[in-house]
Amino acid sequence: MASSPPRPGRDTRVARLPPRERILDAAEELFLREGIRAVGVQAIAERAQTTKMALYRHFDTKDALIEEWLRIVAAGYSSAFDRTEAEHPGDGRAQILAVTRFFAEGLPEVAERGCPFVNSIAGLPDRQHPARRLIEDHKATQRRRLTAMCERAGVRDPDEAAAEITFLMEGAQISAQNGSVDRAGERLLTAVEAILERGGADGGS
Repeated sequence: MASSPPRPGRDTRVARLPPRERILDAAEELFLREGIRAVGVQAIAERAQTTKMALYRHFDTKDALIEEWLRIVAAGYSSAFDRTEAEHPGDGRAQILAVTRFFAEGLPEVAERGCPFVNSIAGLPDRQHPARRLIEDHKATQRRRLTAMCERAGVRDPDEAAAEITFLMEGAQISAQNGSVDRAGERLLTAVEAILERGGADGGS
């Protein structure tokens, strides 16, 4: 498969990174573009401007590299939840809307590069694979945190509301990725606000 041109400024930026970060950066670019199973270790090493031997000094196996990359992606989402709770202490409705905006603002990148979790699941048919379990644990934790936010917001059925919001957020990412719905971010925010209003959330109109 022919490789696409590097992102503007990538070579300069990557050259400044430590070897481990260069490998992770290269893995992310190739995994998102070609899929985790289609990409070999040699291609990742070359894209990271290093060698297979150096790669294996940092990651015992390709599966370990996949898992670490997904752990970093999951940590980015977790940090967004952390920031939201810190910026809106005790205000569940504001927390939910802030998290929703975080998802909405990330949709253009998802449209361009795809969702790392969705793309990776297709290459992880074994549900016992550590990377697959990492994704499932991350999604379960995210759902619990949304449920807690719904409780703080005074929604009548917090678990059901959190399920609906999760469905909308992940559906918006899929819609952005395949281009099936326009204005996905705007529609996502409107739909989540409607769930909160219907559920009697504090602070609603």
